[in-house]
Amino acid sequence: MIHANSPFNPDEVALDLTIRVGLEFVYETTVPAPLFLLIKPRLDTWQYIEKEQLSFDPRLCSLEYEDHHGNIVHRVNLPKGRTTIRHDAFVSVPSIPENHAMVDEPVPVEQLSANQLRYTLPSRYCDSDRLLDFAFEKFGSIPNGFQRVQAICDWVHNNIEYRFGTGSPNRTAYETIHQGYGVCRDFAHAAIALCRTFNIPARYITGYVPDVGYPDPGSPMDFHAYFQVYIAHRWYTFDARFNVPRIGRIKIACGLDAVDGAFATVYGAARLVHFDVWAYQVDPAQVGLNDPVDLSKRLDGTPELRFPPLSNPV
Repeated sequence: MIHANSPFNPDEVALDLTIRVGLEFVYETTVPAPLFLLIKPRLDTWQYIEKEQLSFDPRLCSLEYEDHHGNIVHRVNLPKGRTTIRHDAFVSVPSIPENHAMVDEPVPVEQLSANQLRYTLPSRYCDSDRLLDFAFEKFGSIPNGFQRVQAICDWVHNNIEYRFGTGSPNRTAYETIHQGYGVCRDFAHAAIALCRTFNIPARYITGYVPDVGYPDPGSPMDFHAYFQVYIAHRWYTFDARFNVPRIGRIKIACGLDAVDGAFATVYGAARLVHFDVWAYQVDPAQVGLNDPVDLSKRLDGTPELRFPPLSNPV
């Protein structure tokens, strides 16, 4: 719990909510095919994996390694035929909105490390070099830092139409802004590219966004793309698609753009024939990893933030 008169330390938040996240994929292939999976949530201050289970049917050996962005990758070889992949995890998160008590102190370029500097440069989908004139016309008069980032998010949110099913493997931020529509990855690419035009380090994030303290929109659960900016020597989360601070967001991977955040990369002709994703708040005393996904037991999906009932005293 955070007291009103005590200083807030973002590295000492209480992880008092439990989110169940997971997926089930089924691939079919006529020949063996290498597969790289980016599905494991990362460990950091605002999320901790309490327990998890990863299974392959048929049983496969997997190599786990860390890529150059710090993401956890599983490398497997799909055999000929059908393979089912299932990952289920219980992740603890804080019950406060992201960016709580943010500090607005833009970091000068000369103070950025080499690792942070790469997030100021154009990339495959975040072609910020093509957006310089547009960015300075729209946002050049806004103070640098959170005000400018929020203005960029507001513009993308209000001017780009979300169209389900319109995702394209070729669309860049420049094209999204000029076409005026896209999916969540396009919203993230557009906002990232615009931030980078002002030398604000911005990185692409993939993860889960449960509806904690938020009404259930009724759409199927899925992965989500958003972004983070580096300000005051800390990464802060923004989401041009929803454009409101959320509770319980769970990060899987980060990178320059969607190239680094793909949940699966297949080298071969494997087809994804089944795709199921879940992300919802649970009472860990009532729900287990091996239980079927049962949304009747979810605690989220309402504007009210709900907690598991307290245990009866002994």
